[in-house]
Amino acid sequence: MDQKLSQLRTLNQRDKGPAYLSLLSEVFTNNPRLAQDVHVLVDDVVNQDSAGLIVGRQVFSELVKQLNATSIPDADLRKQVIEDVLATAQPRLTTYEEQVNILRFQLADLLENEEDWNEAARILMGTASTLESSQRTTDEEKLRVYIRIVRLLLEDEDSVQAETYYNRAASLIHTTTDQETILAFKLCQARISDYSRKFLEAASRYHELSFIGEIDEEERRHILSASVTCAVLAPAGPNRSRILASLYRDERTAELPTYNILSKMFLDHILRPAEVKEFEKTLKPHQLAKVALSSNDRLASAIESKDEQPGDNVSTRTGPSTVLDRAVMEHNVLASSRIYNNISFSGLGALLDLTPGAAETMARKMIEQGRLKGHIDQVDKLIWFEAAKEEDDAQGKAGGLGDVNQDTEDTGALSTKKWDMQIRMTAANVSTCVPPYGV
Repeated sequence: MDQKLSQLRTLNQRDKGPAYLSLLSEVFTNNPRLAQDVHVLVDDVVNQDSAGLIVGRQVFSELVKQLNATSIPDADLRKQVIEDVLATAQPRLTTYEEQVNILRFQLADLLENEEDWNEAARILMGTASTLESSQRTTDEEKLRVYIRIVRLLLEDEDSVQAETYYNRAASLIHTTTDQETILAFKLCQARISDYSRKFLEAASRYHELSFIGEIDEEERRHILSASVTCAVLAPAGPNRSRILASLYRDERTAELPTYNILSKMFLDHILRPAEVKEFEKTLKPHQLAKVALSSNDRLASAIESKDEQPGDNVSTRTGPSTVLDRAVMEHNVLASSRIYNNISFSGLGALLDLTPGAAETMARKMIEQGRLKGHIDQVDKLIWFEAAKEEDDAQGKAGGLGDVNQDTEDTGALSTKKWDMQIRMTAANVSTCVPPYGV
């Protein structure tokens, strides 16, 4: 190879192009020393600048075309050659930028086929940085690269870096009308919400995508299953109840392995540990992330009740340990509000496997955030659950038109509330008997 290259250097510039291309063709024809000869040729053309810039680009472009699965069927050899060419051309990267980017895409394809997600994403990040500074690259081409990087990083569970490239893609999504690119972006959007623990948002987006006919049926089933999982992990409350209702009424969810826990959550049934363990097996690592309590919540959860006896079987857990743990506990609090009028701190703690203080802390936060209707009596150590307000019921039943008369049922409210009601009724009766002032 060295002797042939020495001969080519003596040719005039006009004859060098065909001669180098002829030599390149020989290199790819039944050559057992393919990798070594390609390295020597690239080094001579690119770094030694023996052929000149114009011929060099012509030869390098032809080399890129030859580095395909047809010319090199062995994927490992092809990967080795591409990596070596990229390393050899690194000092002249700006001169051969277009050819280098094509090789990076080829290498990323090989790495993705090997499921080396992180390395494939790293290669494409290098391509993205050159594309951003290039004037010839369209916004749509940049968008496709960003979306692919996001997808690869999410496969590698690197949601922090993925969000950076997702934000870049979000700023360019308006530049395309290609449906495949838009769908890929929407899927990345749902997955970013999932990894960011915005489970309500993720569940809604996954469910929307599961209806799109352009997506493969098996993939739609997988997306629907992801929607159910995110809905289960979402914070308990009215918003989650709405997405649970949508999924429960979707006939396709009945065929999913997670349908049992979906139906129990929608029907406000208390979840048992065995059911939770079964569901836990279907979760991804980021969906089992640890959760930390604030210092105030940890202190309140650890306070022991004076009514507890040393022999009582009281849990020592001061809070949920994982995202799933918290979702299940909050659901069971909400389910308890459908069953009981009130419950003691220790009773709720026994149900949730928490200390009484931790059970009170969880209920308090849910009430503060408007996800649970009720109030706490810290003197009697009771949590009182409130039914839906009369005006809410009237609005739902009569569309908000006119007055709706309803008989209030005695639900065992506090004595003070009953006393207030009696005072109000007495005052109303007096006003009907005594004429207004001045009449």
